[in-house]
Amino acid sequence: MANNNTLVVPQAKAALNQMKFEVAQQLGIPLQPEGYNGNLATRDAGSIGGNITKRLVQMAEQQLQGFQR
Repeated sequence: MANNNTLVVPQAKAALNQMKFEVAQQLGIPLQPEGYNGNLATRDAGSIGGNITKRLVQMAEQQLQGFQR
């Protein structure tokens, strides 16, 4: 399957990877740091991605809190 996840800010890759491992650890889902995670259940992968998205939205909301038009 093709990987079409291109980052708008390539420098954010390390932070996103760190967040992925933090979320997986909090959920009790084992990830291989430098290995193959293809044996990961779809439900587990979705949980990790959903929690990452939730965190990113919270971060954006906090940044926008003080924004005035």
